[in-house]
Amino acid sequence: MRICRKVPDLQEHFLEKATHLLSDRNHGVLLCGLTLVTSLCEADDEEGGEEGIVEKFRPFVPVLVKTLKGLATSGYAPEHDVTGITDPFLQVKILRLLRILAISDSEVSEQINDILAQVATNTDSSKNVGNSILYEAVRTILDIEADSGLRVLGVNILGKFLSNRDNNIRYVALNTLIKVVAIEPNAVQRHRNTILECLRDPDISIRRRALELSFTLINESNVRVLIRELLAFLEVADNEFKPTMTSQIGIAADKFSPNKRWHVDTMLRVLTLAGNHVKEPIMSSFIRLVATTPELQTYAVQKLYGSLKKDITQESLTQAAAWCIGEFGDSLLSGGQYEEEELVQNVEEHEVVGLFSKILNSSYASQVTTEYIITALMKLTTRLSEAAQTERVRRILQSHQTNLDVEVQQRAVEYGNLFAYDEIRSGVLEKMPPPQIKEESRVLGAAATSKKSVKAMNRRSKVVKPTEQDLLFDLMDTSPFHRSRQLSV
Repeated sequence: MRICRKVPDLQEHFLEKATHLLSDRNHGVLLCGLTLVTSLCEADDEEGGEEGIVEKFRPFVPVLVKTLKGLATSGYAPEHDVTGITDPFLQVKILRLLRILAISDSEVSEQINDILAQVATNTDSSKNVGNSILYEAVRTILDIEADSGLRVLGVNILGKFLSNRDNNIRYVALNTLIKVVAIEPNAVQRHRNTILECLRDPDISIRRRALELSFTLINESNVRVLIRELLAFLEVADNEFKPTMTSQIGIAADKFSPNKRWHVDTMLRVLTLAGNHVKEPIMSSFIRLVATTPELQTYAVQKLYGSLKKDITQESLTQAAAWCIGEFGDSLLSGGQYEEEELVQNVEEHEVVGLFSKILNSSYASQVTTEYIITALMKLTTRLSEAAQTERVRRILQSHQTNLDVEVQQRAVEYGNLFAYDEIRSGVLEKMPPPQIKEESRVLGAAATSKKSVKAMNRRSKVVKPTEQDLLFDLMDTSPFHRSRQLSV
């Protein structure tokens, strides 16, 4: 085997000898023969099956099935017994080779279905040795063209692994279920509660895998239940989990939300619990949701104001609230109330301006947050009715005209100058039109784009029609705007 790995050209010299080893009665010889054949088949498979080695060994499937059946049904054999199971090492090797020989071959898959079912149902799962055989049997079941009933049996074995006390067995089960969920989603759904319990496991690796699997289980029928559980976990999760969790919950809410009100409430909860870990696309998606749902704008802006008043430490919550209050401040003030501990509180203009002023003077005002709040305050000047509050906003903006950050300074100066043009200020600061929603193909769970599709996308992006090239050339190289930007840079 080691010689063939180092010098693949020598494989052909050992093929004939290897076929004799598969029918040897000595367990040690058979074990080594299986290892050699498996290695030869895997090496050929990596090369694209050019040598046809897998096809050469497929006629030996009946012999392997007979050997495995003998091992699975034999009584006590002292020389090969491991905690009551006859030669588990040999059983695992046979199952591994059968899997390689049966992949993409329905005829071989049909031949080994019965023995797989027998191994899966008769192997003792109370000992680690039995679990190793069961795991290999499940992998074989899931990789070949097995019938649906056999696949469900395989998933149920993995579900039983999840309730095992051994951390390694639980981890292996979760890892395998992640790969299975695309093939047998309904069978995996039956073990949903056990998977969710793994989110509370002390072992961080198990929590990570359970979390990844939980997101792949979300669909239209269970989105409420699963998101509720995931939000509960988000509240106590380690910080390293939060960026991924907030993104995945946002994608799931976009994709499967039963209604807009639930969607808004869910994202508000995410912003409140982990606002410092929410990525910009998720926050932008929430803002777009509010902007394109007029019937929920008052509700959303009141909820955001109430949440921001309680906690100014969550960056994305602050930014989303600033944007929405700036745009829909009139809805907040005309509604005149927000909920706080089940009590309806009135909203006064000086409170809104005071809250923004408090954030700007705090250590939580990052550059981007400051930009959001300054713009929101400027927009509020056309939504406030009290002249004293408008003057207060003007003074706050004036204090930022000497800000060390150039972007903040520029905004403050431009907004300050706008006060001299009252006849156009209301037009400039009117509500923005709802943004267009672009279709994005975002996938829950661990999903990777294939290399071929990435290459195809790259090829497509490079194809530019002559007329478009001319247009791009005009825009990028000859426009005065571009030349001035180059000079400023």
